Amino acid sequence: MKLKNILIAFSVVGAFVFLGYLYVWYGKAFSSNLHDWNEKEYFYIKTTDNFQDVLQTLRPYLNNPEGFEEIASQRSYTNNLIAGRFKLTNGMDSYSLIEALRKNAPVRLTFNNQERIEDLAGRIASQVEADSVAMMDVFFDPQYLEENGFTKENVLAGFLPETYEFYWTVSPMKMRNRMHKEYLKFWNEERKEKAAALGLTPVEVAILASIVQKETSKNDEKSKVAGVYLNRMQIGMPLQADPTVVFAKKLYTNDFNQVIKRVYHKDTELNSPYNTYQNIGLPPGPIFMPDKGTIDAVLNAEKHEYIYFCASVERMGYHEFAETLAQHNQNSRKYSAWLNQSGIK
Repeated sequence: MKLKNILIAFSVVGAFVFLGYLYVWYGKAFSSNLHDWNEKEYFYIKTTDNFQDVLQTLRPYLNNPEGFEEIASQRSYTNNLIAGRFKLTNGMDSYSLIEALRKNAPVRLTFNNQERIEDLAGRIASQVEADSVAMMDVFFDPQYLEENGFTKENVLAGFLPETYEFYWTVSPMKMRNRMHKEYLKFWNEERKEKAAALGLTPVEVAILASIVQKETSKNDEKSKVAGVYLNRMQIGMPLQADPTVVFAKKLYTNDFNQVIKRVYHKDTELNSPYNTYQNIGLPPGPIFMPDKGTIDAVLNAEKHEYIYFCASVERMGYHEFAETLAQHNQNSRKYSAWLNQSGIK
């Protein structure tokens, strides 16, 4: 009888100890822990991080760092980190916080308006874990260039402005291959046939489109501008495209942040393969990342007899087109006068 009472007493004490443990555990697991976190920001875990790195970064935002560490151990998180990008919310308890750190939030990677492949690499690197050097390595990979008919000068033509979804830790190789897959998908047989009918390769179409897009932002004018350049190419006339001179000047000075509002005659004498006043045909690579619409505008270029065009002063943003040099010179003088009156240098 005495033994039975002792066993009952031990059972009761054990039950209280267990309940106490559950109280403490649930208190640590489900009491509010995360505070002062900027909910507009994401929490990042690098592929090289360990749990102590994560804890160190989170510590200033935790009411109970020790409790978080204990729950993390019990939830088998300390040795099973997931690298990536995670969405956290103020007031999260330790349990919810660990669950959130297991839900990788993908990055919507967007890029456009890139002048050079270096700019593209930098733009991508600002949104994922890989740095721009790693991105440049895969862009300039000799095997990739050779297999796809690219060069270091024109490889930018192989990437189309788009929004892609990747995990923050995506490898540069996987990212490049995914973007190249979209490039191949865009250049279907119909577009390839249109390019061939113009006597151009897809890369050459992209180069011309980069010039067209720099010349005009008006979608309803792009096919007409493309037609002018194609006419010039057909008769062996230099493209004489001011945007290529601007690019050549930036390349020569190694300053792509400068704003060049006007091209002077002396600028057209710059010795550069990108200067289409000095060289016949297309430059060695794009001077800009053209969008899909502009590429299609080149592929569907308007057929006309125009050889010249000049910025219009009556319809700002548009151009005046001409078939003869005399007509063009008249338009050009009008535009130059407007520039001088406006004080644009």
